[in-house]
Amino acid sequence: MGVSLKDQQDGDLSEVADINVTPFIDVILVLLIIFMVAAPLSTVDVAVDLPVSNASAQPRPDRPVFLTVKKDLSLALGENGVPRDQLQPAIDRLTGKDRDQRVFLRADGGVAYRELMGVMNLLRSAGYLKIALVGLEDTGAAPRVPAPAP
Repeated sequence: MGVSLKDQQDGDLSEVADINVTPFIDVILVLLIIFMVAAPLSTVDVAVDLPVSNASAQPRPDRPVFLTVKKDLSLALGENGVPRDQLQPAIDRLTGKDRDQRVFLRADGGVAYRELMGVMNLLRSAGYLKIALVGLEDTGAAPRVPAPAP
């Protein structure tokens, strides 16, 4: 609410019916600048081979390379456990240093996303950029719910 001081002789101060929009414009401009700065920071560049929805199933390689992240965050290459610092030499022995070979990465359901990304970064630093995430296939059947105990 504003006050007009035009007529000082009157002694009565009259109200101005105009709305002051300057603070509103200031707030909108500040929000615009925040969103302009924050929008480029929210994009993440992670190279993941995503299948096309209408593509047929890809043929499985003769000897696929499976890297498993267990619930206790230990790694297993195939069936053998491998320490994180020995991942690159172990995977190089298994693939014959073929960096173009696809690595199938699977993880326990209890593994945090941060830990899975850490393993993907280990693979990337080792030079293996073709990573396929392994999941359970949807069979279309309804999930089984155990019957309550009597």
